[in-house]
Amino acid sequence: MPGKYDEVKQQLSAHPRRWLVTGVAGFIGSNILQRLLELDQEVVGLDNFATGHEHNLEDVRSCVGNERWTRFEMHRGDIADLDDCRAACKGVELVLHQAALGSVPRSIEDPIGTNRANVDGFLNMLVAARDCGAKRFVYAESSACYGDHPALPKVEDQIGRPLSPYAVTKRVNALYAGVFTSCYGLESIGIRYFNVYGARQDPHGAYAAVIPRWVDALLRHEPCQINGDGETSRDFCYVGDAVQANLLAATTSHADAVDQVYNIAYGDRTTLKALFENIRDGLAAFDETIAAAKPTYADFRPGDVRHSLANVDKARKLLGYDPTHAIDRGLGEALEWYVEDARSTHRSTP
Repeated sequence: MPGKYDEVKQQLSAHPRRWLVTGVAGFIGSNILQRLLELDQEVVGLDNFATGHEHNLEDVRSCVGNERWTRFEMHRGDIADLDDCRAACKGVELVLHQAALGSVPRSIEDPIGTNRANVDGFLNMLVAARDCGAKRFVYAESSACYGDHPALPKVEDQIGRPLSPYAVTKRVNALYAGVFTSCYGLESIGIRYFNVYGARQDPHGAYAAVIPRWVDALLRHEPCQINGDGETSRDFCYVGDAVQANLLAATTSHADAVDQVYNIAYGDRTTLKALFENIRDGLAAFDETIAAAKPTYADFRPGDVRHSLANVDKARKLLGYDPTHAIDRGLGEALEWYVEDARSTHRSTP
């Protein structure tokens, strides 16, 4: 029996709509773009390529084919520039706002830059979406918003004190979105991501996420560093499930589903020690010498949450969200991409 996501994909294929995806050249944004083009949607993209990459868009084009690619309109611009936001929003019905400066450590080192992108840029996008007459604004939120709240699993309306400037910016996003719904009637839905991973996730740079960073290090036979004792845990979310959540949120007709924030994850947690072992053992199938690798340990990082586990019942009930990839299945698919990416001559070095 088809699930809600299957129904949405069928409906979209039959009735194309015009979308805007910000951060379209990034990890999650490019995966959203690919799925929308596969469903024959018209898509506008906005990106300043601060953290996104041209090669992500090239990958999408090769996956969907030239005919579907003609449905994509790219705008090179910055969400911190209101004129760029307005230009991209023209004629758009649905906005999927993924653009942001991620990373807790980056926000601690550069709180002003993080605020410029994540708060000023977010407000610009809300204003542009409102003024162009967009029907709905779906935005990327973060599990960092839970801060120091100790309860597990995390429930949407129980948040603690933010532990980083990044967490503050994401908290502000939800407040602004709610105000634009109540004051201007712009429907909004927040997607509270938990540690998303998968194809097109950049392993390079000082702020790379843990999974691609460790994969890259192991393939290079370099040490992997665990911050803390290895018992820190995370709820890892496969990128396909993040894409699913965005499309469900953008198209839901459930009146109670709007003006809400939803946890988007698998609903299980993995310690960093176990994660390292899973990645190492998976990569050993490609290079048997990796099987003997062991991690190194360093101090806990400032701003990091000790444990994270999502309750996804609200998203299941109101959106029809049905996560498909536990960490074992997700890594099994993701590792193939990471290995192939590392072998690509034009992307094998930072």
